[in-house]
Amino acid sequence: MRLSGKASLVSGAAGGIGRAIAVAFAEAGAAVACFDIDRGGAEATARLVEKAGGRAAYCSGDVAVEDDTLAAVAAAREAFARLDILVSGAAPYDVGGTVVETSLADWERNVAVNLTGSFLLCRAALPVMIASGGGSIILIASQLGRVGSAGRAAYCVTKGGLIQLAKVMAIDHAAQNIRVNTLSPGAVETERLTRRYGSFAAARTVMAPKHVLRRLGRPAEIAAAAVFLASDEASFVTGSDLLVDGGYTAV
Repeated sequence: MRLSGKASLVSGAAGGIGRAIAVAFAEAGAAVACFDIDRGGAEATARLVEKAGGRAAYCSGDVAVEDDTLAAVAAAREAFARLDILVSGAAPYDVGGTVVETSLADWERNVAVNLTGSFLLCRAALPVMIASGGGSIILIASQLGRVGSAGRAAYCVTKGGLIQLAKVMAIDHAAQNIRVNTLSPGAVETERLTRRYGSFAAARTVMAPKHVLRRLGRPAEIAAAAVFLASDEASFVTGSDLLVDGGYTAV
């Protein structure tokens, strides 16, 4: 039980990687507050957390709205009386496009959720985590925060920004026993891929050859890395970007 006695808050918990992380945390012994704009999805994940043996709470809201992030942290604190782990994983579906093709509304929504949302959630959570004696913050970035991809201007920029945000927070809060890292998956078999490519089969055809391992990732593989970063086994890891990308950025 690598996270026994710890309390966590996971945003973007309604499905995909966020749901997998929430369940993996519960299996490792953590209490989990599930936060998502999709209230029904957050509640469903909370039930999975309980089924996995963990204490659960859930709340809904938009990470781009400051009051919603404050309410999510307050709900986690009320449920568990402490907060040791924060995972910021909420992300909108980006339609993609070059700078010329990307509407201002799409650009601003990606920045608001991916980057500003993480800022707001961390700002709300840090005082509670510090009062709990420290902890681990994990921002879900992407391999595309390190390398470019055609037609993904907003996505790449915001994910790269998360990597830098984590480094700065790691420096600023090391003395308060707060570790901050990014976790950068490659292409993972989630609903986001089926929305972009139409099916997992089509996604595998396009994306698998871009990874050295010649396949897509699984949500559970990303969740396992999150458990490591959240645990005391990663006590000397901060300001880092952990790539779990099947070798996408190796070539």
